[in-house]
Amino acid sequence: MQVTFYHRRPQKTNFSIERLFADVRTAMPEEVVAKVAVSRFPSRGIWGRVYNIVEAAFRQGDVNHITGDVHFLTFLLCRKNTLLTIHDMVSAYRLSGLRRRVFLFFWYWLPIRRSALITVISQSTKDDLLRHINVDPQKLRVVYNPVSAAFQPAPREFNDAKPVVLLIGTGQNKNVERVVEALNNVPCHLRLIGKLNAGQEAVLRKYGVEYSVTANISDEKVVEEYQRCDMLVFASTYEGFGLPIAEAQATGRPVVTSNIMSMPEVAGDAACLVDPLDVADIREGILKVINDPVYRGELVRRGFENAKQFQPEQIANEYLNLYRELAAADRECATPRNLAKRGTRGHVESSSISAKPRLPYPPVPLHESRPSQPDHL
Repeated sequence: MQVTFYHRRPQKTNFSIERLFADVRTAMPEEVVAKVAVSRFPSRGIWGRVYNIVEAAFRQGDVNHITGDVHFLTFLLCRKNTLLTIHDMVSAYRLSGLRRRVFLFFWYWLPIRRSALITVISQSTKDDLLRHINVDPQKLRVVYNPVSAAFQPAPREFNDAKPVVLLIGTGQNKNVERVVEALNNVPCHLRLIGKLNAGQEAVLRKYGVEYSVTANISDEKVVEEYQRCDMLVFASTYEGFGLPIAEAQATGRPVVTSNIMSMPEVAGDAACLVDPLDVADIREGILKVINDPVYRGELVRRGFENAKQFQPEQIANEYLNLYRELAAADRECATPRNLAKRGTRGHVESSSISAKPRLPYPPVPLHESRPSQPDHL
């Protein structure tokens, strides 16, 4: 069974989706022959997107999986064997009026209509989608994000005198300013991963929080950051999933996270939940983890158990079942791949689709791989 994984053209700071599905493909059985189709152009402007849409139509497999952030690639794909993964709806909250209506139509409603199945990465994202878009709930399936096997237990004696507090991400939803305010006069070192803006730097200076920052680091360095920290604070105001929660739990670090959106769902009973809009509540949660070793140890123990549900093998198996379901409908689709198959039986001349599409630019090559081989992104 050939599965084409459609990926966006990644930019310098957005490789998260690509990393997630690299882990999924690695855990797939040999039954699945994975092809990675990376869009030639970034998801900006009209003509680059139009090219990507046309190119995608000539790269179809037995199953087409749009892995996220390029929902419009569904427009010319065979609907019956197309799976679309939706990660969140955060952009819908940043728009209003006509722009919001147009965005919801082209980014969600139409791609959903052009897909046989939709996967969402949390129940929270599913509920959010149903609030905004009229879609059959039976078409939606919740499949969690996987935690890479690189995140393994790494014992560390907790430094309750001056803990290293890790904060992953510096986007608007990461709530950096409130977390910094909550750490005012708390003896700690704040370690941030992501580029700071001027406002965030000003808040750090205002409250005199000791900190260091890094950005654009490798996967291996990210793992090391978890290993070197004492705890994770992830008090976001919006998340479609919240992978750092599960990564910290898999490493053996206590977590303070938000009590809204997907974060309680991902954290289970293995995190200290706080109100991300209440600085005092964030502070109280952080101090509880620092000052109560029994509570902290219980969070770590429960975290190990909770993280098991996000193992790549389990997530890959859930996707595999969906791929099998969609592959059964593949023979009905008039894709170049199927037309070629029919041509060998006399239904259609295979030469009618043998020519490569005449596009204004050469397409980015497809990479075929078995799960045991390195992935091509």
